[in-house]
Amino acid sequence: MKALASSPSSRNLFLLSLVARMAPAMLGIGVLVHAKAITGSFASAGLVAGVLAVALGVGGPLLGRLTDRRGQTAVLIGSAVVAGAAVAGLAAVPHGAPVWLLALLAAVAGLADPPVGACFRALLPGVVGDAGDDAARAAYAADAAAVELTWISGPPVVLLLVGLLSTGAALGVVAVTTIVSTGAFALQPASREWRPGASSERPRGGSLRVPALRSLVVVLGAVGVVFGATEVAVTAAAADLGDTAAAGPLLGLWGAGSFIGGLVAARLGGGARSAAGLALVLGGLAAGHMLLAAAASSVVALAFVLVVAGAMIAPTFASVYPMVERAAPPGTVTEAFAWAATAAAIGSAAGSALGGAVIDASGATAAFVVAGAAGFAAVAVTVLRSHVLDGQPSAPAVEPVAA
Repeated sequence: MKALASSPSSRNLFLLSLVARMAPAMLGIGVLVHAKAITGSFASAGLVAGVLAVALGVGGPLLGRLTDRRGQTAVLIGSAVVAGAAVAGLAAVPHGAPVWLLALLAAVAGLADPPVGACFRALLPGVVGDAGDDAARAAYAADAAAVELTWISGPPVVLLLVGLLSTGAALGVVAVTTIVSTGAFALQPASREWRPGASSERPRGGSLRVPALRSLVVVLGAVGVVFGATEVAVTAAAADLGDTAAAGPLLGLWGAGSFIGGLVAARLGGGARSAAGLALVLGGLAAGHMLLAAAASSVVALAFVLVVAGAMIAPTFASVYPMVERAAPPGTVTEAFAWAATAAAIGSAAGSALGGAVIDASGATAAFVVAGAAGFAAVAVTVLRSHVLDGQPSAPAVEPVAA
C-alpha cells in the first residue's frame, strides 16, 4: 500500500476512488431488492437486474473511450449526475410501476455509471511517478486487494439500509454516493490534470484493435465465469447442507481470501510479469476453485478452501492490469481498462447462468467443476497467446481517427 499512500494527494485519490467504487457494488443488489418490492415478482426483478448488468457492460467502454478523448473530470461528473439521477428515479417509482419503466431507468443508470475504476488505474503510473515499474505493479496489486473490500461490504450495507429504512431509501443513498464521491474524485488534481497519451492518432476500433488486449479480454471473460459459477455454487451448496444463511459468510471469506492475496502480492512487488507467470497464477486460481468440488459436503471445508481459492483472485488482477496498461495503444488506456472490467462482468453473468443450469441438472459440486474448468481455459488461452502477451504491442497501422 506504500505506493498509494506516498503522499496526502495520492492517499486521498485512492480513498475517494474506493468510496466511488462502493456505489456499483451496492447498486446491483439494491436494484434487485427494490424491483422485487415494487413489482412483487422475482422474475421481473431479475429482468431489471439483468438490464442493469448489460448496460454496465456496454457503457463502461463507451465512457472509457470518451474519457480518453475528453479527459476525466467532465466525463466523470457528467456521467455521475446522469447515473445518480437515474438511480434516484428508481428509488422514487411508486409500487406497481410498470417493469418497462424500471428497466429503462436501470439501463440509463448502467450506461452512465462513472468509470472510476478505469480512470483510477489510468492514473496509477503517474501516481507512483519515478518510483519505477515495481512500485506501479505493487500499486495495481494493492488496488486489486482494496477493491475486494467494496464488494465484500457493499451488498451488506445495502441490505442493512433496506432493513433500517426501505429499498427506495437504500437506492437514494447509492444515488447520493455516486454523485458526491465521483465528483470529489474527479476534482482531485491528478484527475483534473490527466490527459490522454501524447499521440494524436488513435486506431479505428479503439484498444481492441491490439491482439494482446483482445487476448486479455478473453482471459478475463473466462476468469469472470469462475466468479459467477462459484457464487451460485456456494449458495446452492449451503442450501444443500441445510444452512442457507451460511452462503453470505462463505462468500465473505472468499473475498477476504482475495484481499489477503492482494496484500501479499503488493508486498512481493506486484503480480506476474510475463505470460508464463500469469499462466501460473491462473493455474492456482483454477486449481483452488476446482478443489471446492471436493469440499462441497462440509461448510467448514468450504470455508477453508474458499479462503485458499480466493487468495488467487486479487493476484490475478494485479498481474493482468499492468499488461492491459502496457498493451493499450496511446490514447486508449481508460477504454482498455473499461474493456477489462466489462469482460469480467460479462463472464461473471455467463458463469452465473451456466452454473445455475448445471446445478439444476447435476448439483452444486458440478458447478464448482465448471468454475475450475473455466479457470483452466484461461490458462490455455494465456499459454497459446503468450507470444502476443509478452510482446511490446503498439497501435496498429490503420487509418487514424481525429481526437
